[in-house]
Amino acid sequence: MEEEMHTATKIRAETGTGSSPRGPGCSLRHFACEQNLLSRPDGSASFLQGDTSVLAGVYGPAEVKVSKEIFNKATLEVILRPKIRLPGVAEKSRERLIRNTCEAVVLGTLHPRTSITVVLQVVSDAGSLLACCLNAACMALVDAGVPMRALFCGVTCALDSDGTLVLDPTSKQEKEARAVLTFALDSVERKLLMSSTKGLYSDTELQQCLAAAQAASQHVFRFYRESLQRRYSKS
Repeated sequence: MEEEMHTATKIRAETGTGSSPRGPGCSLRHFACEQNLLSRPDGSASFLQGDTSVLAGVYGPAEVKVSKEIFNKATLEVILRPKIRLPGVAEKSRERLIRNTCEAVVLGTLHPRTSITVVLQVVSDAGSLLACCLNAACMALVDAGVPMRALFCGVTCALDSDGTLVLDPTSKQEKEARAVLTFALDSVERKLLMSSTKGLYSDTELQQCLAAAQAASQHVFRFYRESLQRRYSKS
């Protein structure tokens, strides 16, 4: 991290077609979500953030292999499939981060000696992919009826060379950024469940990014509620 402390990190508000309709001061891209798309999984969801799209399927609680069985809770696995090519080091790293987040909220002790598997398929990656994967996983877990102590969401922040903070950055903004930070937060206390950082930043900038992500998470959780209300009001 940088030794120099930036005391006044700026947050750039995106305008135009990339801005979010969910209230002033929120620079998240447009969201879209559809649940129960797939017939084979116990729950599924497609999540769209701008031009980044991820399809998630949840299997379980189901029978688990004896070698993976945990006697006092469910075994939780996450599989991330890229759009093209075979999974590599980046996918394995994201799988671990998503699994750690899911394990922090899923009440696995209610289903001991079973397996819960989350399969994520990247449809398009236009930036903030890890955050989109987290959001898709949460909505798929909800659709599957997996018991959780709270919902969770992912928010990505990028820091420009001049200290400007951009929420929900695109691929271009991530490449040009000095640092990219992704946070997973819960819906009860906005508690930090997981963080993934890349690049150079100060302690002050880290705290400012976390505060911006916690504020932005309110818009994400509001979208969750609105999406679920629309779905269940039709049924």
